[in-house]
Amino acid sequence: MDEVEEAVAAAFRAEWAQVVATLIRVTGDWDLAEECAQDAFAQALERWRRDGVPDRPGAWLTTTARNRALDVLRREAVGARKLREAAVPARDEGPYDPYDPFGEDDGSGVADDRLRLVFTCCHPALPIEARVALTLRTVAGLTTPEIARAFLVPEATMAQRLVRAKRKIRNAGIPYRVPPAHLLPERTTGVLGVLYLLFNEGYAATAGAGLLRTGLCAEAIRLARLLAGLMPDEPEVVGLLALLLLHDARRDTRVDAAGDLVTLEDQDRTAWDRAEIDEGTALLDAALRRGRPGPYQVQAAIAACHTTAPTAADTDWADIAGLYGELQRYVPSAVVRLNRAVAVGMAEGGEAGLALVAELEAEDDLAGYHLLPATRADLLRRMGRLPEAAESYERALDLVENAAERRFLEKRLAECRSV
Repeated sequence: MDEVEEAVAAAFRAEWAQVVATLIRVTGDWDLAEECAQDAFAQALERWRRDGVPDRPGAWLTTTARNRALDVLRREAVGARKLREAAVPARDEGPYDPYDPFGEDDGSGVADDRLRLVFTCCHPALPIEARVALTLRTVAGLTTPEIARAFLVPEATMAQRLVRAKRKIRNAGIPYRVPPAHLLPERTTGVLGVLYLLFNEGYAATAGAGLLRTGLCAEAIRLARLLAGLMPDEPEVVGLLALLLLHDARRDTRVDAAGDLVTLEDQDRTAWDRAEIDEGTALLDAALRRGRPGPYQVQAAIAACHTTAPTAADTDWADIAGLYGELQRYVPSAVVRLNRAVAVGMAEGGEAGLALVAELEAEDDLAGYHLLPATRADLLRRMGRLPEAAESYERALDLVENAAERRFLEKRLAECRSV
């Protein structure tokens, strides 16, 4: 990409959620907000090449998208009421700022458009799958094919899911705001879930050239901090923030200078962010002291086992396997069971891990999930059963979408074949 294309791509990663969130607040129309945001980024490619990249790309994009939305509303007779509302400044105390990250106060005490957007996406009237998908689309800016791959469903199915979710928000009159304090608990589980998946998409991108999308990680942590400030007495909220920080502490060591994946055991532990680790473990301790454990606290405890081990050899895999067993009580998913299989294989030996992997393969819940054959391959490789490992690596390569992960699997496959 040339300089302008790189600037637009960087602006998309950093500004998409803010632009869309602002337009939804201004227009109340989700489809129009996304359409005008996309149009603004398309215009940026042409106009920034001619006029230069602006000092405040987010402000330029928001202004351009907002003007486009107002033009559309002017042409629609049914948009007259929306147009009058959109013409009102976002704040009464000063001139309209098209890129005010705090927007107008909705009475919730939290005036962050992106957090409002997450709470709207996570309204209990929407099915949980729709909540997550809509958040990944509007907050993370993922395409429909990317979200479909993350959910292991056909693209057409995901497209219909997104359409139905937006229609439900419109027809049910779901408000675009952070709910009052007495309604927060019923939204908490959904919000925590989407923030976790938002972080995961940044930490291990579903598809694309790079493994990491650091802007998504940073946005998930920022929103988790806001939520923890809003609900400091909720241990699972604090536990989620601890979990994200403990994972993020290792982020920069997960790929090498060439962008290739580096496994946990091979990462440079001296380069991990000790401040994030210290903050994460302190938050975890504070959450656990409340005596109300939950899945995010358990996952944070697993992450702490890894980040506090001085070396890879010092990792307490038996403790991690036990924690995954505890996590299964809260989240009885095949992915959790796969992670437990890894831990059991490291703690008790490869055969024990392979037995658990075989159970998952027989159930077929993870069909199409590349990490299932990749896990079998890694266990076999560690046991010295290289021809069998190579076969599993080949199956994983048929399923993987991310380029960095593909290169890693190809490297492992070549190692198995070279012996």
